[in-house]
Amino acid sequence: MGGRPARRGLNTSRSLCPAIHALPKSCETDRMSSSILDRIFATILSRKTADPAKSHTAALFAKGHGAVARKVGEEATETVVAAMEGNRAATVSESADLLFHLMVLWADHGITPADVFAELERREGTSGVAEKASRPR
Repeated sequence: MGGRPARRGLNTSRSLCPAIHALPKSCETDRMSSSILDRIFATILSRKTADPAKSHTAALFAKGHGAVARKVGEEATETVVAAMEGNRAATVSESADLLFHLMVLWADHGITPADVFAELERREGTSGVAEKASRPR
């Protein structure tokens, strides 16, 4: 697309800094955030083969794609409700639940955080209106 700013490379292994420019915190904080996502995702992957009697995540995987997707929907709804109530602490807590269960859904479908970060990078610098119009119908 003409006029689109040049994109910087995305180091999906450790840092979100190149993809998330508006964050008020330092890149060091961004690296820590990326690292926690990496660690949690690795734990989620390990639960795919864990005993469902000993792990909530393993039990969710055992219930299948539909159960995982419904859980993401449940957590999304709880996040929206907390935000609509103006409850910052609950919104933070529910957002963490939503992000965790979204990563469970990714793992369930063979998607990695790097896949999602690459899609965000592809969209970077494109207006939401233009990006949405470019999607196949």
